[in-house]
Amino acid sequence: MSVVYRPANAQDLKRADELVVASINDLTERHGFGPMAVPRPTNFQLFSLNDDAAGLWVAEDAGEMLGFACSWVCGDLWFLAQLFVSTGHKGSGIGNGLLKRTLEHARQSGATSKALITFSFNTVSQGLYIRHGLFPRFPIYNLSVAQDVLKGRLKAGPFRSVPLKETALHMHSLARIDNRALGVSREKHHRYLINDEQTRGVVLYAGEDCVDYVYIGTNGHIGPLAVTQPDQLDAAFRTALNLAAEIGSSQVSAFLPGTTQTALSTAVEHGMRITLPMVLMSTRDLGDWSQYLPRNPGFM
Repeated sequence: MSVVYRPANAQDLKRADELVVASINDLTERHGFGPMAVPRPTNFQLFSLNDDAAGLWVAEDAGEMLGFACSWVCGDLWFLAQLFVSTGHKGSGIGNGLLKRTLEHARQSGATSKALITFSFNTVSQGLYIRHGLFPRFPIYNLSVAQDVLKGRLKAGPFRSVPLKETALHMHSLARIDNRALGVSREKHHRYLINDEQTRGVVLYAGEDCVDYVYIGTNGHIGPLAVTQPDQLDAAFRTALNLAAEIGSSQVSAFLPGTTQTALSTAVEHGMRITLPMVLMSTRDLGDWSQYLPRNPGFM
């Protein structure tokens, strides 16, 4: 086998998604969770490619894709969105080869923080990341509940919501909230979400003050969600549950870090159950994750 590593292009993304889905399902089935991944539009990967192509790589042999990696940079943060190797080729060094190339993307961009979210039971990958200086910080749980169960337990959301728009005022508010929660602005990713037809974004107000934001997908998934103060997270999450229940999806779900104890208790009180355990890994502490709920392991 003669593996070639090359920059990814737009034509690779559909094949890459198929590889990622197959790799995830192989992993989750082997650990007793059953198949968890389904094919999805590659809109975010294409956005990332167009924004900064240096973060996307393919490993192949004789035209067969054996691995795919995607990373993005915001400010001084480098984030590994995806790194997967095809079933049957794991343990062959391809993952390490892809990681080295995406870490070069981090070096060239000047990023001083590196992070990723991976499956907590994926011990082989965690060992690889630890060897490159990314260490486990805290668990992140995907929780889900049927809409009819959730609706029977809802109370009025504490915050007033206003639809997000790509205005200077709203973009300034988003940057302020992100800097409080994460220590970095994610302006380009907000512009992506605001223009995503499958996502509804709102800013949340306490009185006349814009304090938080949340996005909710048409599939009922909550996130990202960020607040300016840790003691606002539970109220923001309760408001998000009400907004998600209005979407009409059969399920409502969210990723909750283990640092968000009150919100986790609220999730369980509303009938949500853990479906998948994950873990944040990073080179150093990254913001305050008692103020942030990620969208998914790739977007953060």
